[in-house]
This record gives sequence, structure tokens and C-alpha cells, in this order.
Amino acid sequence: MAGILAWFWNERFWLPHNVTWADLKNTDEATFPQAEDLYLACPLAFCIFMIRLVFERFIARPCAMGLKIQANGPQKAQPNAILEKVFTAITKHPDEKRLEGLSKQLDWDVRTIQRWFRQRRNQEKPSTLARFCESMWRFTFYLYIFTYGVRFLKKTPWLWNTKECWYNYPYQPLTVDVHYYYILELSFYLSLLFSRFTDIRRKVRMTTASLRQHSF
Repeated sequence: MAGILAWFWNERFWLPHNVTWADLKNTDEATFPQAEDLYLACPLAFCIFMIRLVFERFIARPCAMGLKIQANGPQKAQPNAILEKVFTAITKHPDEKRLEGLSKQLDWDVRTIQRWFRQRRNQEKPSTLARFCESMWRFTFYLYIFTYGVRFLKKTPWLWNTKECWYNYPYQPLTVDVHYYYILELSFYLSLLFSRFTDIRRKVRMTTASLRQHSF
């Protein structure tokens, strides 16, 4: 474990040439960023995830109800064991040959089977209420962190003079505002790992032009 940590925190990767972690030890006059600060993000990420659950249930959901956003999802498909087996184990988009085979097996017309598969696919889509709650949580966090960032940046000299970003680098003291901002941001994105399997999946749509651009 010690070898892995030594490799991960390699000074040649994280720090400029001829600078070591020992050079950035905290003193009575100044506080510098420490590698151990990142460990705060893990428990804080779990706390943010729990706050999100409370927020969505007791704040976002009542707001959605007040806006008359219904929790009802799309129309459910008629229960059918054969079609359900094909849907879950084989394909969610059967081709014409499979549709004709299912039509003969069930004595249903092809159009009815196509409608069943369309309704069954729609069943897996989240309701408008779920999308609203997730979007409201993200909007609230981004609005807060953006507002905090703007309020903090107004007091910094490097906002008005970018040369200040490199003054006395890397021996730049860590302020409480910067420490709070970065740890909170890191914790938020780590919290998304907890909700990765419950969040709404979004399709990535790319235009023909962007696809051609990415191919080069």
C-alpha cells in the first residue's frame, strides 16, 4: 500500500522541478495545499449524496407537485411472458424476421407486437417527476457553487491581473475560500459515483459534422 501511495503522489508528477512535498509543509505564517486534503472529499461526497436524497424528497418533489408535474410514467405494455423474454434476453428492437416469427407464435399482427415493444421500451424511461427532481438538484448546486465562486473571485487579485496566478509559484498559500471551493467541487463529482446507477441515462447525440470532426 505504501508503494502505491508513493507512486501516486510522485513529486515529479505533481510538483515543479526541484520542489518536494517537504517544501510545502505548513508553517505559522502560511498554509499550503496538502495531499491529505483530498481525503476529505470521500466522506464529504457521501454526505452530499445523502443531502441530495433529502433535497429531492422534501424540496424538489413538493415543488414538482406544486407545478402539477405528475409522477405517472408512460403507458405500460400488456404482460406477456414470451415478448418479455425476447425483450430482456434477446433484443429490444426486433427485426422484421423476428417480428413475423412472434406474430405466428402469438397469433398477433406485426403492428401490435411493434406497439408492445415500443410501450415496453418507454416503460424504462424515467417519469417527468424524476427528471425534474434530478435537474432541480443539479441546478441548485451549480447555482450555489457559481455564486460562491463569483463572490470569492471578486476579492482575488488574479481575477484582475492574471500575472498574479504565477507570483511566487508554487509557494502560494492556501486560503480557506479556495480550499472550501475545490474540496466541495471534488466531493460533488465524487458523489455522482454513488448515484451513477440511479441517475437518468442521457443519450449523446452528435451531428454528422461533429462526427466527421471527431474522426480526424
